[in-house]
Amino acid sequence: MPVSSDECAHQVLEVVPLVMRAIRSEMRDHRAPDLSVPQFRTLSFLNRHEGASLSDVAEHIGLRLPSMSKLIDGLVARNLVKRDVHPDDRRRVTLMLTARGRALLQKALEGTRACLAERLATLPASERATVAQAMQILRPLFASGLEAEIETSR
Repeated sequence: MPVSSDECAHQVLEVVPLVMRAIRSEMRDHRAPDLSVPQFRTLSFLNRHEGASLSDVAEHIGLRLPSMSKLIDGLVARNLVKRDVHPDDRRRVTLMLTARGRALLQKALEGTRACLAERLATLPASERATVAQAMQILRPLFASGLEAEIETSR
C-alpha cells in the first residue's frame, strides 16, 4: 500500500527523536567523564567535518561565538582539538581533531555502536536490512549542505 509523503513525514517525526534520544544517552554513558556534552558534541562534529570553522561548530552546537571560542580553547588546551590557518585564507582558522581527540571520540562511538547493535540484534535479519536500506535512502535527503561548503573552502 502506498504511503503518502505526509504519513512518511509523520513516521519520521515520531521515530527519529526516539532513536536520537537512545543514541545521545549511550554517547553520554560512553564519553569520558571529564568531557561535557557540548565538548563531546563538538568532537563529534569535527570528526565529521574536519576543517570546519568556529562559526560552523557554534551554529551546530547552538552556542554564540564567544562561548564556542572558550569551549574550543579548553579542547585545544587538553590536546583534543587543534587550530590551523586555512591555506588559502590566513584570516580563516580551521579546526580539527588531534589523534588524542579522535581516540577519545572513537572509544565512545565504539561503546555506543555496540549498545545499538545489541538492540538491533533483536530484529530479524530482514528487518535489519530494511533499516539499513532506509538509512541509506535518508542520508542524501538530510545531509546538510555544510559538508559541501567545507569541502569547497579547503
